[in-house]
Amino acid sequence: MVMTTSASVPTGPHAATTGGTVTDRLVEANERYAEAFTDPGMDARPVLHVAVVACMDARLDLHAALGLQLGDCHTIRNAGGVVTDDVIRSLTISQRKLGTRSVVLIHHTGCGLESLTEDFRNELEEEVGQRPAWAVESFRDVDQDVRQSMQRVRTSPFLLHTDDVRGFVFDVKTGLLREVDPASPAS
Repeated sequence: MVMTTSASVPTGPHAATTGGTVTDRLVEANERYAEAFTDPGMDARPVLHVAVVACMDARLDLHAALGLQLGDCHTIRNAGGVVTDDVIRSLTISQRKLGTRSVVLIHHTGCGLESLTEDFRNELEEEVGQRPAWAVESFRDVDQDVRQSMQRVRTSPFLLHTDDVRGFVFDVKTGLLREVDPASPAS
């Protein structure tokens, strides 16, 4: 069974696309979206004053899974949903300039980072002749990685609001969130 999304399979009156790349199809989808678009009159401040940090995995539809609407939150995504320096940068701007006060961290079952190692950087260096400056941030224990991410947020000197930081694991088979206890010892 092949799964598709609305961006990959044209529908409606403009279904006869000329082919092209996936990006071409996304641009065509945007043109259809813009035809019916009306300015919602929002600014960049999230209505719920929350920032969600999550994995970039395509199986996570965060807005649907969390019951969020456009304008409710800031969403920061990367491989693994790991709290890196760039995530701290985004959270700092989110809190200090745009009023967020809560941070929700979401990792998930079956994450690709569980099968990678830092050797990936060595492989890249051999292939392209330059070592990446960034860490892979791979992990074996998703709960422990959520705890590490919570700790990185809670101890950042740049963040004003670190009292409402909670971490979860999203089950990609059931769609349920499971909260991770930050105080539990490592496995």
